[in-house]
Amino acid sequence: MTGGSSSFDELVAMVYGELRVMARSMMRHQKPGHTLQPTALVNEAYLRLAEGNRQFENRAHFFGAAARAMRQVLVAYARKRNSLKRAGAAQRVTFSELEIAAAEPDFDVLALDRALAELEKKDERLCGLLELRYFAGLPLEEIAGIRGVSLSTVKRDWAYARAWLHEQLSGV
Repeated sequence: MTGGSSSFDELVAMVYGELRVMARSMMRHQKPGHTLQPTALVNEAYLRLAEGNRQFENRAHFFGAAARAMRQVLVAYARKRNSLKRAGAAQRVTFSELEIAAAEPDFDVLALDRALAELEKKDERLCGLLELRYFAGLPLEEIAGIRGVSLSTVKRDWAYARAWLHEQLSGV
C-alpha cells in the first residue's frame, strides 16, 4: 500500500465506502446538533491523509491513519465550536437555566483527545486499539485480524483500554 498520488487516490476510492461507515459510526457518538456530516468528515480526513506520509504497510496501518485523521478533524471542529461559544457578547442560556428537563450527553471530544494523547505516551498499541474501535468503528474480530493477534488478546486489551479511558474521562 505505497505509492504516489494516483495510487493513493485509487486506494481511497476503493475504501471510500468503508471510510464513510467509519465516519457515520463516529458521528453517532457526537452531541446532538453536530453540523459536521460524515461525508465532510471523510473529505477532511482525506485531505489530512493526502498531506502526510502516504505509505501504508497494510490495511491496519491505513485504517489507523484514517481513524487518527478523523479524530484530528473532530478535535479541530470541537475546538472551533468552543471558541465560537466564548466569542462575542451573546449571552448563553442553557436548558437547565430555563428549568426544562433535557438530557444533554456529557461526551467531550476534546477530553477524549487529551486522554488518548496521554495514553499514546504510555502505550501506543492501546491508543491505536481505541482509535480503531471508537473512531474507525471496527469490530474487535476485525481489529484482531488486521493486527494479526488473537481475539482474546484484543478483548483483553479492549477491556483494559476502556477502563483506563473511563477513569481518565470521569476524573476518578
